[in-house]
Amino acid sequence: MTTKPVAPALDAPDIIQFAPPPPDEMTAFFKVNFPGYPNSLADHFGSPETTIITSEIAAALMLTPDWEGVRYPDLLIAFNVDPVAGLARNGYLIPEQGKPPDFVLEIASERTGYRDETVKRLDYAGMGVPEYWRFDPTGGRFYRIHHTHIAGDRLLNGEYQPITIHRIDDAHYWGHSGVLNLDLCWENGELRWYDPAAQRYLPTFDDERAARMAAESRADAEGNRADAAEARVRQLEAQLRRQQNPGPPETP
Repeated sequence: MTTKPVAPALDAPDIIQFAPPPPDEMTAFFKVNFPGYPNSLADHFGSPETTIITSEIAAALMLTPDWEGVRYPDLLIAFNVDPVAGLARNGYLIPEQGKPPDFVLEIASERTGYRDETVKRLDYAGMGVPEYWRFDPTGGRFYRIHHTHIAGDRLLNGEYQPITIHRIDDAHYWGHSGVLNLDLCWENGELRWYDPAAQRYLPTFDDERAARMAAESRADAEGNRADAAEARVRQLEAQLRRQQNPGPPETP
């Protein structure tokens, strides 16, 4: 389920950009960007002309001269929107896009964990974001209130209600995003995305590199087999020619 536009886009001939995020809000690199999840999510959903999948850009109901009321989610996903406007604005201005983002995710750090659970949760609810997710790579040490590995909230009647998180064992937890129709997984401190329809994980850069190396190895092996087969054919052809055209008999 995705949100629908709630207001017409603003006419903004003079584009004012959002400020860059404060340093302590930039916690996405190792768990979101370095694995390549914006790319794999973009490949999964397609429609780049109407979909925004981005990390650590502003999201707000209005432009402000400072960071007041502006959030910088570690991952933001929005469908049926204008990526060009977001790029020009260097952020996601909700009235300009006509709807809130469909999904936001925050990665906890020692400095941001408490805000993820409290003020950001209230702010994203106030923005109308349908799903808000939180991920703690430490397994709950940064989330001092609920000590959760991974948590998700779904907006109902203006308030967030917890999404069920399933525990497989101490190293594996997961919950389902109805907005994305994907499972978000905490696996040994790593964030993974699982597609229940295709029954596969979305690939990371490491997965793609391993698959490419395996394909190259298979191609090399097939090439070696082809070379060996060709050499054997040449050997048999030469043997056949000798049998069909024997040389002159040896003289005693």
